[in-house]
Amino acid sequence: MVSGADSPLPAGLADLAELDPRWSRTLGVTDSLTGETHDWHLLDTEAELDRLGVTPVGTVLAVHGNPTWSYLWRRIVAASLAAAEAGAPAWRVIAVDQLNMGFSARTGAARRLEQRVRDLGELTDTLGLSGPVVTLGHDWGGVVALGWAVDHPELLAGIASLNTAVHHPLGVPIPAPLRLATARGVLATSTVSTPAFLETTLSLARPALSVEVKNAYREPYRSAADRAGIGAFVADIPVDERDVSYRELRRIAAGVSMLTVPALLLWGPDDPIFGDRYLDDLVDRLPHAEVHRFEGASHLIAEDRPYADAVLTWLADRVAPGAPASAMAADAHPAIDDAPYAPLWAALDARRDDDADAIIDMATRDGSVRHVSWRRLNDRVRRIAAGLASIGVRRGQRVSVLVPPGPTLTAVIYACLRIGAVVVVADAGLGVKGLSRAVRGAWPDVIIGEVKGLAAAKALGWPGLRISTATLPWASRRALGVSDSLAGIAARGADAALPAEPSPHDLAAILFTSGSTGPAKGVRYTHRQLSAVRDVLAAHFGITADTGLVTGFAPFALLGPALGTRSATPDMDVSAPRTLTARAVAAAVREADARMVFLSPAAILNVVATAGELTANDRAALEGVGTFLSTGAPVGEPLLAATAALMPNAEPHTPYGMTECLLVTDITLDGIRAAADAPDRGVCVGAPIGDNRVLISALDASGRPVGEPGSAPGVLGEVVISARHLKSSYDRLWLTDRAATADTPGDGGRWHRTGDVGHLDTQGRLWIEGRLPHVLTTADGPVAPVGTEQQLEQSPRVRRAAVVGVGPEGLRQAVAVVETVPAASKPGLADADLAAELRALSSLPLVAVLVVPELPTDIRHNSKIDRQRLSAWAEATLAGGRMERP
Repeated sequence: MVSGADSPLPAGLADLAELDPRWSRTLGVTDSLTGETHDWHLLDTEAELDRLGVTPVGTVLAVHGNPTWSYLWRRIVAASLAAAEAGAPAWRVIAVDQLNMGFSARTGAARRLEQRVRDLGELTDTLGLSGPVVTLGHDWGGVVALGWAVDHPELLAGIASLNTAVHHPLGVPIPAPLRLATARGVLATSTVSTPAFLETTLSLARPALSVEVKNAYREPYRSAADRAGIGAFVADIPVDERDVSYRELRRIAAGVSMLTVPALLLWGPDDPIFGDRYLDDLVDRLPHAEVHRFEGASHLIAEDRPYADAVLTWLADRVAPGAPASAMAADAHPAIDDAPYAPLWAALDARRDDDADAIIDMATRDGSVRHVSWRRLNDRVRRIAAGLASIGVRRGQRVSVLVPPGPTLTAVIYACLRIGAVVVVADAGLGVKGLSRAVRGAWPDVIIGEVKGLAAAKALGWPGLRISTATLPWASRRALGVSDSLAGIAARGADAALPAEPSPHDLAAILFTSGSTGPAKGVRYTHRQLSAVRDVLAAHFGITADTGLVTGFAPFALLGPALGTRSATPDMDVSAPRTLTARAVAAAVREADARMVFLSPAAILNVVATAGELTANDRAALEGVGTFLSTGAPVGEPLLAATAALMPNAEPHTPYGMTECLLVTDITLDGIRAAADAPDRGVCVGAPIGDNRVLISALDASGRPVGEPGSAPGVLGEVVISARHLKSSYDRLWLTDRAATADTPGDGGRWHRTGDVGHLDTQGRLWIEGRLPHVLTTADGPVAPVGTEQQLEQSPRVRRAAVVGVGPEGLRQAVAVVETVPAASKPGLADADLAAELRALSSLPLVAVLVVPELPTDIRHNSKIDRQRLSAWAEATLAGGRMERP
């Protein structure tokens, strides 16, 4: 065999699922150590590109891990060729079978990591590969690919990895599946003499692999001799310095940290082997990398998710000719430099010697009222900040805060912000599963929490150094893995110096969304953007030091100190808004002498419902309120009017916003009443605040927002927004963030696709008509649900209504699902009179009217109707399923 010569293809490659034999080739490569020539099997698109007459712009060098083979990369081979045929910039894809693996030669000798990296270099030398080259690796093939990248900087144009690792922390056990596979007496049996290791790996796919695909993966590993390389690969896993390949792994890890080429990290977070610990390490080494975690995906992410589309999109965005020259400068949301900036803690500094109230906490366990002065709050923040810095918490490190709203949470968050630590906030309203997903996804360096949160961290295996809010007994500290208490941290910081302040452009916080439209997303805010939230709130509502706030909505409860005014939290469970009563609001207003009240829609439902319990003193206190705000979901005129009746001298406002941009538009009760005479459908949420901007991207017949964002009135489409305080990006969700970033030709601003559907009217006011997934694609075109729901809610027998679709896309039929007055005892078809009444009120034909005791809502706000869940329930129910609660 002559090095560089092609050989006949091995038997077994024909008729494998999704694999075109024309992609395969076998090439002889000489081993520089032994002088022997070994056959390598490759998938290589060069011949197909030649057939198409296409010249590639570069090469993707793809390396599989253990126990897969180049078959793993068949989809990017196919996708790249399809893209080339469609006229997109063409990339040659070379997917290798490493020696002793797949259909490449069995050399009779184990290949250590250092040798595998050299093997790959000898292959590319034999191919005469020239740049630009982008490496793509998975599992331990990711390490090999990155080793090649480190050794070939002159050819390298980018790196992409799927679930791999270049470092394992000393003292931490390797993942359990690998510990089992490498155990004495188990290794040979599990990896070589039986196909157990291979079968276990194949079983990790989500959803399960088809029989045909499993058989394709099995094909080169039918006998024990064929599987020898699998066992040798497992045996070579370097755990510590005693292992032969440990030094090479460290060399590669150090080299990766020096790479500045564009980078892409695609991750399956449910991987039992390469979990988020390894992703976090790679992010630290490649801070400029685009990162996307595919929730629910596991180890075989190349089978679980459309990775090929992601890689080709990234290549076009970041690496292909015409893409940004530096990945470091490729932020989709450029920094805003033209606005005045003062850090969020500026008011704390200014009032450091003030003994007036800064925080009034009425939600204490013992029912007492806790007053915290500006002096005390500033001192507490400074001590905690300095103490955290003294134990090594530094700028950019993530701190997950599992503390309920109140003075302690406020002090911890401002302390973290002051030293440049990134605050991770995901509230308990997400539920245990959602909260765990959020915390593990953010992968904090530190967790600060109460016992309940720390117990969850311990039980669920959350990462991070653990600090308790209370001083715990030694046994409890040991059981929970707690290293210190806030009191201990504050004591450390009593005489310690504070580090330099973070930059306005440094990441400040990751705030998780409600999870009402899928898994909760971490929204990244810089210090400048958080300060801009404060500034727009203060300017629009005229907040001064004398205003005083009552906040029953956690995000804004934390802004009181930033606004320089006292704030009070009423007696309630902030994670359960419906626990708030009218008397609790009145008591908080009286205690704080507050002129502004801020509540969520779910909270004011119960406030109105309990208004009959108000005393004369309570009503007198509420008469002193000058401004009332409610946000988090659209608030209708009846509910806002009922609340206004409790605060007769207040101007009611219902701002529209979201976690990604907390304040976008605003409307008053008078504005809502004036809009009632308009012919528009939906909920009018008012005009943009300050210099915020709102555009609409029109929907096509299939309900997709494909229109260029514009301001023409009456156009139904997705709401697109721009503001100084708009998020920086989503955390480790590059594809999601990319999809949410709108193109606005000729505009250098930052734009976000909200997922909300609505229109602008002739006065520039925004009307919300639902969410994109809730749009009904009917034979007459796309229809948003909210307008019809409002029509149904005109009936005195309907408390709340939801309109959902059933049937095939493009021919969806509308179904009304309503909460009745009085409430129905169980789900069922509406009686004939109610069905007839609602059909008469609706401008949209209704194929059915169903009643339920209560409409399902998201777990955090208790106010956003879960229409997707209702749609699936209605479809199943009308198809003859059991009439159960949705």
